[in-house]
Amino acid sequence: MRPIQLPEPPSPKLGTPEIFEGGVYGVVRRAVVIGNGYPGSENQSIGLVRALGLADKHVLYRVTRPKGGLNEWLHWLPVSLHKNLDYIIRQICIILKYRGQRGLPLPAENGGGVGLKGVLEADVHQIVTMARQTFEKDGPILVVASGRDTISVSSSIKLLASDNAFVVQILHPRLHLNRFDLVITPKHDYYPLTREAQQQVPQFIRKWITPREPPDSHVVLTVGALHQVDAGSLRNAASAWRDEFAPLPKPLLVLNIGGPTGNCRYGADLARQLTTNLLSVLDSCGSIRICFSNRTPEKVSNVILKELGGNPKVYIWDGQEPNPHLGHLAWADAFVVTADSVSMISEVCSTGKPVYIMGAERCTWKFSEFHKSLKDRGVVRPFTGSENRAGVTLRSMKPQKQLVECTKHLRSVDGDCDHRNIPLIIQNHFNFCI
Repeated sequence: MRPIQLPEPPSPKLGTPEIFEGGVYGVVRRAVVIGNGYPGSENQSIGLVRALGLADKHVLYRVTRPKGGLNEWLHWLPVSLHKNLDYIIRQICIILKYRGQRGLPLPAENGGGVGLKGVLEADVHQIVTMARQTFEKDGPILVVASGRDTISVSSSIKLLASDNAFVVQILHPRLHLNRFDLVITPKHDYYPLTREAQQQVPQFIRKWITPREPPDSHVVLTVGALHQVDAGSLRNAASAWRDEFAPLPKPLLVLNIGGPTGNCRYGADLARQLTTNLLSVLDSCGSIRICFSNRTPEKVSNVILKELGGNPKVYIWDGQEPNPHLGHLAWADAFVVTADSVSMISEVCSTGKPVYIMGAERCTWKFSEFHKSLKDRGVVRPFTGSENRAGVTLRSMKPQKQLVECTKHLRSVDGDCDHRNIPLIIQNHFNFCI
């Protein structure tokens, strides 16, 4: 790749993103985000792009899978194979249904029925062509992808346009990390390499568990998940939600409730324990606001609605827009979060406010390592119900921003990659309270 000339630093009068405070600036002026339709993954990519000052200079593409019926059991297949198999199955069904008739109906466009019509389908050749044709005028493209389904697209872009694009893959791609210029992944993704993890796995299957090698120089480790919550977004949210939250009695305790996962299992029993603990601290709280996620099972939400739904101090969001999540982050005095979501926990920890975790003892494998790392840093505490005044008598936790040096030369590599001297520091936005 040809040497890239650095532009002048942004004018102080216009202001600069927090990531560039201190004189750090970069030459990448545009980005492509490859999403998979899941907010937890896409927020990480968009959060990184925002941190680089490219919030209004990126295009979102999505890799979509066929939906409904048998497809829900085929998510373990590679995306391309899944789409081809779905197409064949639908063609067979159409032939059987309309046998002997002319003018068979065409299969529906993939993604059209799941609200994705406004987002472009990720097309490798289209993105590569655009990167090549606009390189002389606009410089290199930063490609940021997150999640397993995006790997084939981002790695293909790297293969076909290595001179015109710099590819960042968020979350560990498991194998062949040299397919990307940079990999950003939580440290707990390397838990399988620890002695503790090795003892949990029978010898004969260890070789099938990834990752198999420790991180090299182009892997950046974070503690939590990247996200879009920063000082600017919190200031905007505080202003936007002032009329609703400012009059509420203090302290305001916010509960974010997710849903069970394979490595963090719980059900109605945890919901009953959570409501018991909440009732224990209710008198010391001015207000409590509760949000369920789209993964929260009814058996969990029903318990909480039954026990707390009629309490005048408690407001339970009904899922209707607008979503108060950012308002909660800005105005809450303390948080209680279920242990299942790394993204959800990462966001609340970035506020510098007291964070309590419910159900961490139920998490296994790398999720247990994640919670251990937070506890060791003093970022979170278990929610026991014995707290005297939720969010008030706790030790004040000053937020400390963790800057992750993804690469000082994004990235200075000789040989095949030959990207040269693009000074850039990427902010994690996981602002630990220590």
